[in-house]
Amino acid sequence: MGAGTVLALDGDLGAGKTRFSQSVARALGVKGVVNSPTFTIIKEYEGDRLPFYHMDVYRISENEAEELGLDDYFYGAGVTLVEWAELIRGLLPPDHLAVRIRHAGEREREIELTPHGERYAEWCRQLKENGTIC
Repeated sequence: MGAGTVLALDGDLGAGKTRFSQSVARALGVKGVVNSPTFTIIKEYEGDRLPFYHMDVYRISENEAEELGLDDYFYGAGVTLVEWAELIRGLLPPDHLAVRIRHAGEREREIELTPHGERYAEWCRQLKENGTIC
């Protein structure tokens, strides 16, 4: 992951979106607690490698989100992860990785990756080649 990475995360309540976000934060070297920014909408964390911008847009409309200046995050110096991204689909940059988490049993999850843009398509090809995804 590099600066300007955008992960658009969706899934039902309790599917594991925040747990996934915490894993991304750890991979970036974020220390401390990472929790869902449901009421603050955006939380910024300093990682050892890159800043991590964690968004939760569940409680706002696309019009309200448009006023937040999200492009500053999407095209900024860090990695942006948006929970409930489908709610602001029209505001997402053209290049992003859509991640959908679904329940696949009580303790299992299915993760679907949909690349938008060549950078993310290449990521998915590499993940498939090294056996990380099927």
